[in-house]
Amino acid sequence: MQVTVTRKDDKFLPDPGRVIARFLYTSDERSKNIIHNVLAMTDSEVSIVLNQVLREYSKRHRNISKIFEKHFINLSDLFEDMGVKQNKLNPLKKALIGSYFTKEFSIESAAFFNPSIVEDPYQSKLGPGEKRVIFSFRATGEGHISSIVFRSAVIDKDCNLIVEPVGSMLAEAERIKRNIYRKNTFIKELKEMYDIDNDISSIYVLDKLGDSFIYGELKRAVEETRKEHQLSSNKELIINQMMWMARSHYEIDFSLDSALSERVIFPISHTEQNGIEDARFAKFTDDNGKVTYYATYTAYDGKTILSKLIETKDFYHFKGLPIHGDLVHNKGMALFPRKIKGKYAMLCRVDGVNNYIAYSDSINIWSEARLIQKPKYSWELLQIGNCGSPVETEEGWLVITHGVGPMREYALGASLYDLDNPEVEIGRLQTPLLSPNRVEREGYVPNVVYSCGSIIHNGNLIIPYAMSDYASTYATVNLSELLNELISGSRA
Repeated sequence: MQVTVTRKDDKFLPDPGRVIARFLYTSDERSKNIIHNVLAMTDSEVSIVLNQVLREYSKRHRNISKIFEKHFINLSDLFEDMGVKQNKLNPLKKALIGSYFTKEFSIESAAFFNPSIVEDPYQSKLGPGEKRVIFSFRATGEGHISSIVFRSAVIDKDCNLIVEPVGSMLAEAERIKRNIYRKNTFIKELKEMYDIDNDISSIYVLDKLGDSFIYGELKRAVEETRKEHQLSSNKELIINQMMWMARSHYEIDFSLDSALSERVIFPISHTEQNGIEDARFAKFTDDNGKVTYYATYTAYDGKTILSKLIETKDFYHFKGLPIHGDLVHNKGMALFPRKIKGKYAMLCRVDGVNNYIAYSDSINIWSEARLIQKPKYSWELLQIGNCGSPVETEEGWLVITHGVGPMREYALGASLYDLDNPEVEIGRLQTPLLSPNRVEREGYVPNVVYSCGSIIHNGNLIIPYAMSDYASTYATVNLSELLNELISGSRA
């Protein structure tokens, strides 16, 4: 039996016109020269230049003057070195100085790919058979820096897509606030993450902190400790690990007047400064019925990759969390949408070749994994991995996979696992569910189709997927046909 895959005509293409305003900084000396030159301007000169900037860019950014103000505040240390009182300056000069330390960044000028899809928390005002959904994408711009962006859409009863108009005023998080750490919990997580014990108690940093603390207090305690003590290389390593773990926690809020398509989760912490990659969003339902949206993603700092976690309930407020344990240095972690036998469950790829499953009592501690699937067929012999969180069906856990074969061609496959014991594979497709066609194989990385998450709608599996790491589209698959093929194939 051949499974019917229906490719849709809808395309999500990169748009170089979608920009955010970022802080621009080069060096202290050059920055001081810029500030000095603006301070030397007359009020009339400042007004003329600033008005021209505002006329040009206020149409491209929501509240650009507020962005200038934030970037001006970022220069506080320079003003202190220069002996200039910031609070004494003319507001127009402050704004103009801020504008010289601002640049536009085109978030998706290079690529718009690797999508996932979840049900929107808001499901009111829909017609019969319709479902409101949220797509997430990896948007890649200058310097190959990736961020997470969204699109809102409605899928009708026939699985056609009605995408909401895309907003033009992109917004980064309106407010970023650091986590409040409990000392006991912080020490426990540090031990679990780095397998260290006795050395922690001998480090003077923690003695300077109360039972709870924020990132800034930890940073000051570290600076004081380094001034007061000659630290061994081992203790310096532990301190660096403390700081890394602290920087990995953050919370961000988006303005209530921003459209979903205008919200950009841009790299925030040091561990992800070169990109946030391949977010796999899942609608997670806890044992008590409480719903939280989680996304695992890959953080990249230019040298090292780490798996990290985002959680949200409304797609306005997001919390970033580190993932601890031995599995953290691997790509492609995908969370099951509910607990299994009282434990969180996660698909992962420990060795870059095979599929594994891990269980944990804590959603951000993952230490051990069990092999559940190896490459088997010719089109997946190089490697096999997941394409997003498992989808629960009456017949079992449906996992869309990616397989890599000759000429490094990526194709999508499908496997079915037992609901009560997802280590048991019920069946898998012998041939690809979807391979790159003539149009899809041309792009930034040729011969690749890839997805980060699917959902079920009106008896069909909705699979959004990327085309050769450049743009995205979606396809539908009759769920009954697919499940029957997986089950019958296991008996063959």
